[in-house]
Amino acid sequence: MSTTDREATWLSQEAYDRLQAELDQLIANRPVIAAEINARREEGDLKENGGYHAAREEQGKQEGRIRYLQEFLRNAQVGEAPKADTVAAGMVVTIYFDEDKDDTDTFLLGSREIASTTELTVYSPESALGQAILGTRPGESVTYTAPSGADIMVTVVNFQPFGG
Repeated sequence: MSTTDREATWLSQEAYDRLQAELDQLIANRPVIAAEINARREEGDLKENGGYHAAREEQGKQEGRIRYLQEFLRNAQVGEAPKADTVAAGMVVTIYFDEDKDDTDTFLLGSREIASTTELTVYSPESALGQAILGTRPGESVTYTAPSGADIMVTVVNFQPFGG
């Protein structure tokens, strides 16, 4: 897997269009927030002007989201996730934890931005579990270290490209 493949997030056209519409709306809303800040500034003493500070905070949140979406969409690969013979980002993966082989867990290995229209749990490929299962095949077991420090063994049951 090349560096480019690892950094790319696979998005359906629908998900890409939804995120692009959100970005467009946030950018279009910039003048509204600027006008709100100016109106609050006109109210007087900025040290005690809660409306001004709230408007500035909202502007900061929106600008952060704009930068995030711009970068996210710049690196997105639109279309179907590639067919792969090993677990990769953009896959729906089913695993079982080796201490309980009868209980499987199915999740999306990818970005939460992809899964807004699904009930699937999402794990980042950069998470401890995500890093451990990348490149595995059905039937393979791997061990990863949980945030608690415990070593956990999981076995990949199957995987398929995310269709959302």
